[in-house]
Amino acid sequence: MDQPLLTRDRSPLQTDVDGLRAFVGEDGVAVLQFARPHRRNAITLAIWQALPKVLLLIAQQPGVRALLVTGADGTFSAGADIEELAEVYADPDRADAYHAVNVAAEEALADFPHPTIAVVHGACVGGGCQLAVACDLRFVADDARMGITPAKLGVVYPAVPTLRLARLVGPSRAKYLLFSGELLTGLRNSVVGLADRVLPAGELDVGALEFARLLTRRSPQTIGAVKAALGVPPEDAAEALRPWELRSREAPDVREGLAAFLEGREPRF
Repeated sequence: MDQPLLTRDRSPLQTDVDGLRAFVGEDGVAVLQFARPHRRNAITLAIWQALPKVLLLIAQQPGVRALLVTGADGTFSAGADIEELAEVYADPDRADAYHAVNVAAEEALADFPHPTIAVVHGACVGGGCQLAVACDLRFVADDARMGITPAKLGVVYPAVPTLRLARLVGPSRAKYLLFSGELLTGLRNSVVGLADRVLPAGELDVGALEFARLLTRRSPQTIGAVKAALGVPPEDAAEALRPWELRSREAPDVREGLAAFLEGREPRF
């Protein structure tokens, strides 16, 4: 059986947790994969706990310039493992601790130092959609289903992902999604702002990988500055951007970019 395109010819990293895989490639693209297909890649507490450390491990690999986040066997993730969640909610203290771990994992993904792209096939629901929203971009199959479903469970969605969703799609659409728990299919995800690009399912992996490889050829200085400015409240953006502006005066990116343009070649950042 052929290995899936996104993990083909990539070296695995040790994650020390079942259901979470990581790979790096010579093209500068890393892959983070949820891999519990027998449970539609539902995310366990162990996976939530491991995500910050695994993301740090990926970021530390030489040459990594972009990260694809995806799921095994045609499903992104059905969200938190509901059987485990039922046990957690039997104890209020455990529920509070669980949500703290959940939010820490989301924030670790949002703070990843390089561009992150969620590659969404199949179901992307609940906590799975929470993590997709924490990525910089979302490439979505035309038959994928996306939604955030705490209203179907009586769960109070934490403040961090609630506000992140509202910043992405706007307050009114965030309310629509969170009030209803409705799963949106295909182009509707683009209309509401959950998807940045919608492709036929058979073309999605190729399109996402090509775009990730494109980003590895762009200035990490520019990309890092954009992430810094857009990762904070608007009133703090100038302060967040200032260190990047100061470094850019001495870093080689601008000189290389201008020289490449004048010489009619691709820049080598």
